[in-house]
Amino acid sequence: MQKLSRRMEAVAGLCRAGDCVADVGCDHAYVSIRLLQQQRFAHAIAMDVRKGPLAAAQEHVAASGLADRIECRLSDGVSALAAGEADALICAGMGGVLIMSILSAGMEKVRRMRQLILQPQSEIASVRAFLRENGFCIEAEEMVEEEGKFYSAFRAAPGDGEEDTDELFLYYGKSGLEKKDPVLKRFLEREKRINSEVLAQLSAAGGSRAGERRSEVEKNLLRIERALAYYT
Repeated sequence: MQKLSRRMEAVAGLCRAGDCVADVGCDHAYVSIRLLQQQRFAHAIAMDVRKGPLAAAQEHVAASGLADRIECRLSDGVSALAAGEADALICAGMGGVLIMSILSAGMEKVRRMRQLILQPQSEIASVRAFLRENGFCIEAEEMVEEEGKFYSAFRAAPGDGEEDTDELFLYYGKSGLEKKDPVLKRFLEREKRINSEVLAQLSAAGGSRAGERRSEVEKNLLRIERALAYYT
């Protein structure tokens, strides 16, 4: 069985069992292969907008003996996916703006999914807000640390979003804070240290631009302190 990176293990682990999973930006199709090997899905559609990674995916799928159950498809987002063809969607390893663009462009298809497994590399709070605004609720989350970097992944499903709109949950995730996730705590401590260092540098600088940036960093620190209070 192909060994996955820690961040991709988190993505695979968040998937609930289903019929067909569509992996957008599948790279080498390792996640699709793992999910079928674990009998979590009957079929998978591994999609990528680039021909090179898709060719590599096809080779790995063939080597796994799952070519009859995993289709590799050239696709920009979900453009090559038919409505109702898959009941689960994976978007991982890309920026949050791109993920939101993919979901927006294919929303008619996305709304028919039973689960969305997302791992944005940036704009995480914006992705959470986007899901809430478009009628999805986050069911589960996991943060992992790999080679000094932190990755947040979550599973969303159609349904009413959380009534509590505290910005802490948009930035850091409600479940992680409430269960006092130790990985999230390490992330918060690192963010506090980084922002404190930036604030010290800005305090020694003058000018209106430095003042605006200082206000932004102070706001970040207040939010981080509020989040760390969950651990006391």
